[in-house]
This record gives sequence, structure tokens and C-alpha cells, in this order.
Amino acid sequence: MRFSTIVAALLPVGAAFAQTTFTVKVGENGTLTYDPPTVTAQNGDVIEFQFLSKNHTVTQSTFAAPCSNITTNGVVTGVDSGFQFVAANATQFPVWSITVNNASTPLWFYCRQATHCQSGMVFAVNPTADKTYDMFKANAAKSDAVNGSPQSNAGNATTSSAAAGSSGAASPSGSSGSAAAGSSAAAGSGAVSTGSSTGSPSPSASTTNGAGAVQLGASAMFMTLVGLSFGLLL
Repeated sequence: MRFSTIVAALLPVGAAFAQTTFTVKVGENGTLTYDPPTVTAQNGDVIEFQFLSKNHTVTQSTFAAPCSNITTNGVVTGVDSGFQFVAANATQFPVWSITVNNASTPLWFYCRQATHCQSGMVFAVNPTADKTYDMFKANAAKSDAVNGSPQSNAGNATTSSAAAGSSGAASPSGSSGSAAAGSSAAAGSGAVSTGSSTGSPSPSASTTNGAGAVQLGASAMFMTLVGLSFGLLL
């Protein structure tokens, strides 16, 4: 009887740590899409981006400037997966994940490859009635900017990274941090920190000033360099 009482008392505590993992397919079947294009997440939920074709990014922006990196005083403060190149005959697919820390603030993302953003390749976490996904996508279609939005709402997330096999299934490593090819993440009210995918699910990570930094392994660095080299592959 006493044991049952203790178990019952602990159940609500365990429930508080429950999380949902959302899988978002990037560029499936060669399309300029994130599928699904939006998710409604709670604190502690994980969003895994599986890169399935061509050469795309998941880059944080703002609602007002959908196709621009978030920068502060000329320094990129939003998070960025970096270019993730996927060969046509690939059987291993990069996976890049974030964990939502503050579900009260919407998060906005786009692909910074060429004009993919203006073509509708955008993604939202927790859009609101006042700032909907469709409004965000419409803003993107009218956008000429690529970089340099002088706003910072990066945050509200930590990340993990992994690699998916031919089945497309993801297996996050649980490491956290932020990384981006050619960019850095800084803490802010609502910032997202991100991880870059690797050929193995165990990059080392450290956190600084509320945002993390992933130290990429050799295979990850190779992946990034290949992605940048094939920047014109649409």
C-alpha cells in the first residue's frame, strides 16, 4: 500500500518530463519543402530535420524578414544548420535537431539556398493567430533579402545531432549545442541553438553564454565543405 502511494505521487513528476519528437523532412522527392511546414511544440519537444535531397539549410529568421539571417551589429545571432548536401544515390541522410525550451515564442526558419525561401521553403514552430505560417510564407514570397536582418529573437531551444540511415529514421545523440557553417549563435530572449549533422551520432559539444557550440568531426566537416562546394546545386 505504501509503495503504491509513492508510485502514484511520482507519476505527475514523470509526466512533466515527457516529450514529443517531430520529424520534418527537408527536400523530400526533390521538392523545395519542409514536411510538415509547421509544428506546434511544447517545452522539451524535439524537432528533427532530415535532409533527403539536393542541398538545403535550416536557417533561423524573423517573421518580418523571412529570408534573412538574424544578425545583431553585423554578427549572425540566429542559428543555422549549414548547407547539407545529399547525393542523388545517398543511403545516409543528415539529421539536425533542436529542442524547444520556450514554447511561448514562435520560431521561424527558411532555406538560404538561392531563392528557395522566396519559393516557399519556410518553416515555423508555434505560429500564432496574429502571425500565421501562411502570413510568414507570403512575406517570404515578397522578400528580396538574403542576409542581415538587424533583429535577434534566436533562442528557446537546444539541439542534438545524428545521422539517419536509408530508412530515414533518426537517432539523436542527445548532445546539445549550436553550430552553423559560417555563423555563430548568441544567447537572446528566445534564441535557438543548433547542431550540425554528422556521420555518427556523437559529436562533442560545449555551451557558452546560453548557446552551444558543436565541434564537428571529420565526416561532418567534409559534409559541410561538400555542401558549400555544391552551392549551386538546386
